Amino acid sequence: MALIVQKFGGTSVGSPERIAQVAEKIAGFRAAGDEVVVVVSAMSGETNRLLALAQQVAHKPSLREMDVMIATGEQVTIALLSMALNAQGVPAVSFTGAQIPIVTDSEHGKARILSIDETAVREQLNAGNVVVVAGFQGVDEQGNITTLGRGGSDTTAVALAAALQADECQIYTDVDGVYTTDPRVVPRAQRLERITFEEMLEMASLGSKILQLRSVEFAGKYNVPLRVLHSFKEGPGTLITTDDHEDSMEQPIISGIAFNRDEAKLTIRGVPDTPGVAFKILGPISAANIDIDMIVQNVAQDNTTDFTFTVGNVDYDKAIDVLKATAQDIGAGDVSGTTSIAKVSIVGVGMRSHPGVASTMFEALAKENINIQMISTSEIRVSVVIDEKYVELAVRALHTAFGLDAPNP
Repeated sequence: MALIVQKFGGTSVGSPERIAQVAEKIAGFRAAGDEVVVVVSAMSGETNRLLALAQQVAHKPSLREMDVMIATGEQVTIALLSMALNAQGVPAVSFTGAQIPIVTDSEHGKARILSIDETAVREQLNAGNVVVVAGFQGVDEQGNITTLGRGGSDTTAVALAAALQADECQIYTDVDGVYTTDPRVVPRAQRLERITFEEMLEMASLGSKILQLRSVEFAGKYNVPLRVLHSFKEGPGTLITTDDHEDSMEQPIISGIAFNRDEAKLTIRGVPDTPGVAFKILGPISAANIDIDMIVQNVAQDNTTDFTFTVGNVDYDKAIDVLKATAQDIGAGDVSGTTSIAKVSIVGVGMRSHPGVASTMFEALAKENINIQMISTSEIRVSVVIDEKYVELAVRALHTAFGLDAPNP
């Protein structure tokens, strides 16, 4: 008998019929003797419907009241799923985040979990019930309802699994696991049997949208075995766990290729090359709450420098306005930027013991006449910025170059 925390997203519970299917799947685990805690999202489309309602009554609604409203989406789902389970003869009890309670800070719309009191959940499990929990939400120390941000149900599930010391946390989605890259771009991409927390963190931060980044961080911090599975297809999925080195001789050099089209590049030229100039440029960007990713600085012979960095597409307009103001303040030259770029990254713990990975990557891109604009590396990752129009060609070339293509049938 195992204690399992399962999470089902909005599409998995998008209709009464699908909720009944999810209940049937959960009943199978109960029949096998497992204890089950289920975390669910709002039904697909419900959160967007609620957001649209808010815009109809207020241009800038209170964040506190937004959380009160949006949290109702998950409340509907937990009640419906509990009803469906009970109808199938599986005793179930639902809990909102506040009822458990899942205690968070007071950052409405993007709260972080501070603690979980698992007492009530354990009592229900001991009574033989399946516990159905509203994902994405909690309560602050003043009793206000809070939400964790988009994708927060993944974090709820992993946090509960950590608090309960569950044997496994299973994330059910519309894909049957983590692939070497997006199969829509590379049809011969392969499902990974397992991947390390380190690799999954890199993949999630670099553009892979299988799991929310915070949930992977949480799982790695508390060593919660995490498995990605398809909601309605049987299969082993992909296990995300610590690297135990048991199969280090079989460890591939590269586990996956991630890419992100939501990137923008900005350059400020003719910057006086003096101490502290980087802070003068990036300080105002940071103060504007804009995240910076890759940075390149080129020093010229006339004691000036060109400074280039990347930000998310959504922050491009704000960032270029801030940079133009900075250029005037520090006596720099012109400012330019583009949103027509993409970041492509190779990820794998095998890089640590295999030199020459970067050169293989660069050679593969060169063969396709793809120019590299910027480069960034870590112990287990190499990222490059290229022209956005070449991103799919680059991913396919790299997937082949590192031997990730599935064998022809």
